[in-house]
Amino acid sequence: MKLEKIRNTIENSIPEPIDIFRKYSVLIPIIEVEGELHLLYEIRSKKLKTQPGEICFPGGGIEKGEDPISAALRETSEELLISKSEIEVYGEGDYLVNPYNRVIYSVVAKINKDLSEINPNRSEVDQVFTVPLSFFLKDPPKSYEVEFQAKRNKLFPYELIPNGKNYKFGKNRDRVLFYNYKGLIIWGFTAKMTYNFLKKVGVQL
Repeated sequence: MKLEKIRNTIENSIPEPIDIFRKYSVLIPIIEVEGELHLLYEIRSKKLKTQPGEICFPGGGIEKGEDPISAALRETSEELLISKSEIEVYGEGDYLVNPYNRVIYSVVAKINKDLSEINPNRSEVDQVFTVPLSFFLKDPPKSYEVEFQAKRNKLFPYELIPNGKNYKFGKNRDRVLFYNYKGLIIWGFTAKMTYNFLKKVGVQL
């Protein structure tokens, strides 16, 4: 291994988070309803194996050769059954590294289509609904704390680390947010993405 190769590799590489198993990208879709700006959400099909019936943004896994924007556009087009040309991308939003070794990117865009004309792919989406931005101004989310800590494993080589079984592994706390819009519960990563986007654009109090 030559030093020059190491230098060239580092100089031309893009930093990535370590130990990430999957990368996802979601669209934060702005849509105009009766002259007012709304965010659009999906209710996942109850037939899906993962998170059936939960509320989410359009999106999914980033495939080989895709970037977050192209993945979000593809997934949104497939789920909402709309043309990519009807999605006006504003740019990438912030991304989330969750406790399950996954990265969730976000893309902010406007849906240039009437809500009544959106008939989603029923194999993936049970229904869609929208929430006016004005709702978020007067109804901040409820916040609850969840604690994560290392689970002890009998096979772990405690004899190789200082203090052995008494080693104090760090703990992690996560803030779980909940919005309740007319009985529809937006929570978890979707609520966190919502809150961060609204705060960034000056909507969230």
